[in-house]
Amino acid sequence: MADKVKIARQFIEAIPHARELGMQLTELADGRAEITMPYDARLVGDPKTGVLHGGAISTLMDTCCGAAVMSHPSAPGGTATIDLRIDYMRAATPGQKITARAHCYHITHAFAFVRAEALDEDSAHPVAVATGSFTVERG
Repeated sequence: MADKVKIARQFIEAIPHARELGMQLTELADGRAEITMPYDARLVGDPKTGVLHGGAISTLMDTCCGAAVMSHPSAPGGTATIDLRIDYMRAATPGQKITARAHCYHITHAFAFVRAEALDEDSAHPVAVATGSFTVERG
C-alpha cells in the first residue's frame, strides 16, 4: 500500500490544475481517499457571495475518486474517468476548506465504481455528492 500512496500522491502533484487548486491528499487506503482543498479567492464563482465555483469542487471530487480507485487492492494501476455525476446540495461556506472523501465500492476487470462527497466544516450537510465509473488499467 505504501507504493500506491506514493504513486497516488505523485499523480495528484503531477496534475497542474490539482497543484494550482492546492489539493492535498490526506488519506488513502483500500479503496478510500480523502483530499482537501483550501479556500482561495481566485476560485470564487460568485464575487457577491464569495462562494467557490462548482468547477473547482467537481475537479476536487473527480481527483479524489480517481485516487480511491488507484488505492483499491484490486486495481493494479492508473485510472481515467468514464462518467461522473455530481449533485450540488448547497453552496460551500465562503472561507472554509473543502474536503472530498471517496470510496471505490465495487471493481471489475475493467471498471471501478465510486461514491464521493464534498464537505466544508458543516460535515452533517454535504456540499455535493457524486457517483462515478472509472477505468481499471491492467498491464
